Amino acid sequence: MEYRKATKDDIELLMSLREEMLRIVNGLPEDHRFSDVMTENSRRYFLEGDQTTVIALDNGKAAACASISYIEVMPTFSHPTGKRAHLMNVYTNAAYRRQGIARKLVTMLIDEAKERGVTEIGLDATDSGRPLYEALGFRASGEYMTLTIN
Repeated sequence: MEYRKATKDDIELLMSLREEMLRIVNGLPEDHRFSDVMTENSRRYFLEGDQTTVIALDNGKAAACASISYIEVMPTFSHPTGKRAHLMNVYTNAAYRRQGIARKLVTMLIDEAKERGVTEIGLDATDSGRPLYEALGFRASGEYMTLTIN
């Protein structure tokens, strides 16, 4: 298995994995077509966003991916750099699950975040992903609140 950071040359592979993951997580049919807005913004994010995406390839075939977005906010006492991150887009194709691939990819991203001075990584976990994140040290937080703006 080859593990590496994705590059701009991987954009079609990344888009394919992202759409595969979204279909599965959201219970959508294989032929579901995503809106142009969603597709264009996902593509832009991979190409221009302050993020890193890592991929696992099995003889050139995409097995898994994971992304981390970097966010800078006003520093606080518990986060003096103001550098935070959000882990997302963690996905392993069904044929490759339970082999430690997602753990390797997420660990790569955690290590990079540490190098960049990040003091907190957040994520939104599915039930199936929760055990992996807990094993890596993530804990549920009762402090986090959100406001959805439509």
